[in-house]
Amino acid sequence: MSRRPAGPMQKFWAVFRREYLERIQSRWYIFATVAGPVFFGSVITVPQLLTRKAHPSADVTHVIILDATHTDLGARIARSLTGDPLSDTLATALRPVVRPVVPAGLRSAQDAATAEIVNHQWIGYLVIDSGVMAGADIYYAGRNASSMQDINRLTAAVRRNILAQRLEGVGLDPARIRALTDVRNEINADRITDQGRGGSAELSTIFAYVVAFTLYTMIVLYGNVILRAVVDEKSSRVAEVVVASVSPDTLLAGKVFGVSSVAVTQVLLWVVMSTIVYKTRVPLLHLFNLDIPAIPFPTISWLSILALIAFWVLGFLCYAALFAGMGAIVTNQEDATQAALPVTMLVVLAVVLVVPALLDPNGTLAKTASWFPFTAPILMPVRMSVTQVSWYEIVATLLGVAIGCGVSVWLAARLYRVGLLMYGKRPSLRELGRWIRQAS
Repeated sequence: MSRRPAGPMQKFWAVFRREYLERIQSRWYIFATVAGPVFFGSVITVPQLLTRKAHPSADVTHVIILDATHTDLGARIARSLTGDPLSDTLATALRPVVRPVVPAGLRSAQDAATAEIVNHQWIGYLVIDSGVMAGADIYYAGRNASSMQDINRLTAAVRRNILAQRLEGVGLDPARIRALTDVRNEINADRITDQGRGGSAELSTIFAYVVAFTLYTMIVLYGNVILRAVVDEKSSRVAEVVVASVSPDTLLAGKVFGVSSVAVTQVLLWVVMSTIVYKTRVPLLHLFNLDIPAIPFPTISWLSILALIAFWVLGFLCYAALFAGMGAIVTNQEDATQAALPVTMLVVLAVVLVVPALLDPNGTLAKTASWFPFTAPILMPVRMSVTQVSWYEIVATLLGVAIGCGVSVWLAARLYRVGLLMYGKRPSLRELGRWIRQAS
C-alpha cells in the first residue's frame, strides 16, 4: 500500500520541528535560559544597590576655587564643601584652596590650575565669576569631571551659597538663611493612569527598558542564527537537496517560525523564572546580608500585556524574515555580516530612539517613530510602559506592524525563493529587484 505524499503543512511541521528541537536541546541554549534571569536581575539590582550606597568621593574637596567675583563667595563654597571649618575630620591636604583672581587674569589662572592637576597636586578646579552670580552656568574641570556624585555636590554647594549671599544682601540673618536653605528632599513619583495609580514611575521606566532590551537582544541574536543557518545550507549545498522535496516558501516558513518559537520559549521561561525570583527576592537577599525596600511591580492590565506580546511576536517575525531573506542572497559567512547590516541598522535605530522616548514619551519624535513598522515593536511597548497611550493608537500601530510584517515576509520569500539556489558573486540592487519581480 503506497503512502500518500506529504502535504505542505506536514513538510512545514517537519522543518519547524527540526529547527525547534535542534536548538532547544543545545547545552548553550539551556545555559543561557538559566543564566538569563540571573544576568538581567544583576543588571537591574546591582546598580541600584551601588547607587543607594554611593557618595561623593573623599577627594571632592581637594579642589582649587578660582574666585573672580570680588566677594567672599569662594570662601563660602570652601566652607560648605568641608563642613565645620573648626573640625579636624577632614585632612588639611584635602581642603579646597580659594584663589582670588581678577577677570582679566582668569585664563592664566585656569592654565596654572590645569598644570597643577596634571601633576596630581589637585583633583580639579572650580571657576566662579560675575556671570555665575547672575545665574550663568558653572565651569568645573578635573579628573573627577565624569563623577555625577561629585559634580552634584559641587553644584549644590555653589547654588546654596549664591542664594545665601543674595539673601544676606537684603538684610536676612545668616543663621536663619542656613536653616531655610538647607533642604534636601527627593521626589518619589507614581504614575496615574485611567485605572488610578499605576505604581512607581522609576520602576515603569526600568520595566520599559527591560522590554526594549530583551526584544533587541532576541532580534539580533536569533536573527543572526537564522541568517547563518541559511548561509550554511547554501554553502554546504544542503539547500539543493532540501528544496527537491520542500518548496522554498515552506522551508522559509518552517525555519522562521521554528527559530522564533525557540526565542519565544526562552523569553517565557525567563519571565517565569524572573517571577519566581521576584517573589522570593527578600529571603534570597537576606542570604547575602542585603536589605532593600519592597519593590512593587508596575501595574499592567491584561490587555496591555496582550498588546506587548503582540508587538513582540510580530516585531520578531518581521525581522526574522528579513534576516532569512538576506541570508539567501549570500554564499559565505564573510558576506553574511555585510548582508545583515541593513537589517541590524533598523534595529539599532529603534534602540537609539528608546532614550528620547523615555525622556518624552508623548513628544513628536516618540509618537512618530512608534508609527514606523520597524521601530514600533520596540518603541510602542516603551511608551505603553511609561505613559498612558490611547487604545486606538495601540490598535492602529499594531496593525501597521502587522502590515510591515506581511511586507517583510513577502519580500523575504521572493529573495529566498530565487537566492537559495544562486551561487557566485553577491547580487547588485538591480538584480535583487529583478529577483523580487520575477519570483512566483
